[in-house]
Amino acid sequence: MTAGRSRARFPSTAALLAALLCATAACGSSAETNELKSTWEEPASYSYTLTSSTQVLAGAFQVKVRNGKVAEVVGLDEDSRRQAQNPPAEVPTIGKLLKTLDQARSEDADTADADYAADGHPVRISLDWDENSTDDEASYTISSYEPTPG
Repeated sequence: MTAGRSRARFPSTAALLAALLCATAACGSSAETNELKSTWEEPASYSYTLTSSTQVLAGAFQVKVRNGKVAEVVGLDEDSRRQAQNPPAEVPTIGKLLKTLDQARSEDADTADADYAADGHPVRISLDWDENSTDDEASYTISSYEPTPG
C-alpha cells in the first residue's frame, strides 16, 4: 500500500514542479517587457516635464516640442533655470531619449530600463552603461506629457 501512495504522489509532485517551472518562466517573460521597444510614435508637437539626473543635465524642465524639435525650455528649479539660460542646454525630445535607450541596449549597458504609460510613451528611463564606472548613470522622469496641435 505504501508503494501505491508513492505512485499517487509522484504525478502530483511532477505537476507541482511543472507549475513552478511555468510560473518561473512567466515571471521571466514579464520582467523582459521592460526590455521591449516602445511602440509609441512621437508626435510632431507636444509638451512634457523632464526631471533629469545626469552629469550633463540635472533638474526639472518644462519642455515644448514643435515640428520634432525642442522649441522652448523653462527651468523649474535653480539648477535647471541656470542651465536653460546658458546654451547649449541639451534638453532632449522624448524621441531622442528613446534613441538613447535603444543605443544603451544595443551597446549592452548594465542598465537600460524604461517604464511606459498606457499610451506607450516612456515615463521613466534609467541608464548605466557600466555599473563599475562613476558618472555614467542617467535617470529621466517624464511627466505632464501632452500632445499639442502642430
